[in-house]
Amino acid sequence: MDNYIVAMMLGASIFLGGIALIAFLWAVKNGQFDDQEKFLNAAKFDNEEDLQDAVKQQEKKDALKKKRKEYRPE
Repeated sequence: MDNYIVAMMLGASIFLGGIALIAFLWAVKNGQFDDQEKFLNAAKFDNEEDLQDAVKQQEKKDALKKKRKEYRPE
């Protein structure tokens, strides 16, 4: 009976590990971990005020892009 329990736990562990490996490979293939700017921004903006300024600048850029898209000369 002890060997049966060990074999069952080993089988379940291998099965769950396989599922985790498949999920990880799927995530890598679909680009779930491709956040290249995260570490660059962390180095550039090391305190909260700089980060808030960067967010405000990005919002201004996005608003300007949106405004340019809406502008249609006649």
